[in-house]
Amino acid sequence: MEPVVQWVRTSWTKQSRGGPPAAQRNAAPVALALPAEAAPLVHEVLQGESDEFRPHSTTQLALPVDGVQLRHVDGRLRVQLDVSPWGMPRRHRRPPAVLLKPGEWVRWQINYRFVGSCGGDWSYRLDTLNVAHGQVSVDRFLGEPTYVVDERAYLR
Repeated sequence: MEPVVQWVRTSWTKQSRGGPPAAQRNAAPVALALPAEAAPLVHEVLQGESDEFRPHSTTQLALPVDGVQLRHVDGRLRVQLDVSPWGMPRRHRRPPAVLLKPGEWVRWQINYRFVGSCGGDWSYRLDTLNVAHGQVSVDRFLGEPTYVVDERAYLR
């Protein structure tokens, strides 16, 4: 069985850290309906402050996927998120990989703070990785996951 992967990446600056802009950012979805049911599938969604957190998606019908390790182990799918080497805070202790049986899925969330190259302004990003093992319906990631891994940290 092949994996179905959905990356949802939400990015913002200090302008969306509080008040109405933060409420708009917090309302951005962490999952969307899939554009197709065929596996393998990688659905990437970007939503940012500069576009009022409107989702923009791309799809590819092949693997591999940057930022995540996917491997079949004894009929199960092993999922391990890779952390960004440029994001803060550093994660010295990481959760173990998740092993998915056919039909199961995981939602893995991690957030980062990045130092800008021009002027040193910080930017922020929340990455939500939704991964299912095998064929799924287009609304699969809109429900409750089999597993949840939450690596979100306090971002100054």
